Order: sequence, then C-alpha cells, then structure tokens
Amino acid sequence: MDVIHYIMKSYYLYTISLLAFLLSTSVFSHQLSTSYITLSNNANPEQFIGKWEISVADLEHIIPLDTDKNSKITWPEIKAKQQQINANIRKNLIGRQNNNACALDVNNEYQLSEHFNRPYLVFPIIFSCPSKQGNFTLTYTAFFKHDSDHTALIAINKVSRVFSKDKMSQTFNFEKTSYFDTFKNYVYQGVLHIWIGIDHILFLIALLLTCVLKRENNAWQAIASKKQIIKHTAWIVTAFTLAHSITLTATAMDLIVPNSRWVEISIAVSVLFAALNNVWPIVLRLGWLTFVFGLLHGMGFASVLGELGLSSNYQLMSILAFNLGVEIGQLSILLFALPLLISIRNYKWYRKWLMPLSSIVIALIALQWSIERF
Repeated sequence: MDVIHYIMKSYYLYTISLLAFLLSTSVFSHQLSTSYITLSNNANPEQFIGKWEISVADLEHIIPLDTDKNSKITWPEIKAKQQQINANIRKNLIGRQNNNACALDVNNEYQLSEHFNRPYLVFPIIFSCPSKQGNFTLTYTAFFKHDSDHTALIAINKVSRVFSKDKMSQTFNFEKTSYFDTFKNYVYQGVLHIWIGIDHILFLIALLLTCVLKRENNAWQAIASKKQIIKHTAWIVTAFTLAHSITLTATAMDLIVPNSRWVEISIAVSVLFAALNNVWPIVLRLGWLTFVFGLLHGMGFASVLGELGLSSNYQLMSILAFNLGVEIGQLSILLFALPLLISIRNYKWYRKWLMPLSSIVIALIALQWSIERF
C-alpha cells in the first residue's frame, strides 16, 4: 500500500473513531438544544400573547434547579427558582414594535410539556406594545453562551423563523407576506432539520455503506461497475425520498395523526436494523424495506414541521418547501459520501474493518436511542 493509500485509510479510520466518540457522548442526541416560542396578537393588536417552551436540561445549565443534588428536579424546586427564572426570561427576550419597547410579562402558572421525549417547561408570556400596528422585532439571546448550536423555533401569527447565534434578532412583518420569502424560509428550515436530525443522517449513512458492495459467498465484495452502484443507490434513495415525502405531507396536513413517541422509537429501531444488517445481512434487497422505514422517518420530519408551524397564507407551499429543503440536505450528504465510498470500495480494509466497525458504532448509538425513547 503506497503512502497516499495509507493516508486515506488513516483518515477514514480517524473520522469514524471521532464520530464514535462524539456520538456516544451526551453532546449529541436526536435533537439539538432547542426552545419554542409561539405568539399571536389576533385577540388584541396591542398584545402578543403566547408561550415559551424551554428544555429543563437547558434551563438547568444556567439556573441550578436541582438544589438537593439528587439528580431529580421536582416541581417545588422549580417554583423556588421562579423569580430567578422570570428575570432570566425578561433578560433574554426583548420585543419592539415600530422601534418602541414592548413590556414583557411572565405568568407564574408554569406548565410541563414534552418534545422528542424530553421534558420542557412552558412559560406563558405577554408582550404589551404601545402601538397597534407595525413590524415586530424580537431579539432572542438565551443559551447561546452555553451552547453555540442552540436554536429557537419562533412562530408569531403563524410566521415561523429560526433564531440562532448568527440570527438573534429578526423582524416580523404581518401586513404583507412574500411568497418567495416564505418559500426560502421553509426550504432553509428543511435543510437545517435534516442536519440536526442525527438519526435520519445515520440511517442514510448506514444504507450508503453497502451501496458500493455486493454479497457473494457469504462475504461483501466491491461492485466493479460505477454505473451499477449509482443505479442501486438511486433506487434506495428514491424509495426513501418518496416514502418520507408521502408521510411528511399527510402528517403535516393532519390526514394521519401518529403517536409521536412510537414514531421516535420506530425511527431508532430502523437505524439499528439498517446498521446491523450491514454486519449480519438478512435483507439484501433494501428498496422496499427502505420505503417502509422512510414512511416512519417522514412522520418524524412532520413532527419538526409541526413545531415550526405552517405559513397562514401558503400552507401547502410551506409543506412542499420544507420537504424540498429536506431533500437538498439529504442530497448534500449523498454527494459527499458516495464518491468517497466509491473511491475506497476496492480496499480490503474497507470491507473487512471500516464498514463493519462504522455500522457497529451506528448500531450502538441507535440501541441507546431505542432504550431512551421506550
């Protein structure tokens, strides 16, 4: 093996080892750190009334809630920190209408909710503004110092935006809505959420790992024809795309209402099966199986779109734009991964070591998700 081949082998082994380390820690999970804010002034033009949902784990990072250090956060412990929590909310959420500050009131009637099987605190909030009309500018600065990847999904009068460290202040214009701006926003959110949906990425990678191989004499062998590889990959990716597009649209339009908990469990199991199937092959023709699993993943994407909310003016277009964004994000993974896999498919170390070890790492992560979500 020459120097170049040795470097390539070392690079891929290092990448997989790093991926295994990162994904086996608590840094990554199904969903990155996210909070949710929903507001509306339809009842009273001078007041934006709604709620802010914050992950209990995120809140614990900035306000110690577990005062008795028993690793269990109780309702009395939360209520004891109510004044500190409210002050933090007012500090990190600032609203202005027509450049005039809007007073923020936090209702003490906290509630509990759940997103992706993680507990959230719900804080009723009201912005009281001096004017009845005009653009509303919201500045959101919570949690970015502790987690630079934190995002907030904020919907005001059903106009949805994603707030991040690079976009902490955004202006909402309710008097006119742009078809193009709405389309662009939902495409962006679709791309974003394929990348923060780590389980969807690992499912796709698990499928791609053997797209360049074929099973002969109880062993994986490289597929000689690049045309055959591309054809085989296109069939699998098309099956996955078609399936999750169907259920994403149907779920977002409330034609089907799946149980989110069982959807999340099933998605984790699909990743687990796809990874283990690479090591101990049971199903060699993955097209139809990928289609079935794709139906589950589409419901998972729809749950994210449900959190974002749909544009009040362009609901169907919002669904299609979000789905297009998911496809763009998925295609970017494919365009990066497939050429690399094609270039190393003929090496024995890929078939004997890298592919199986990568699959086992993915399987272990999926197993952990399956247990956590059950």
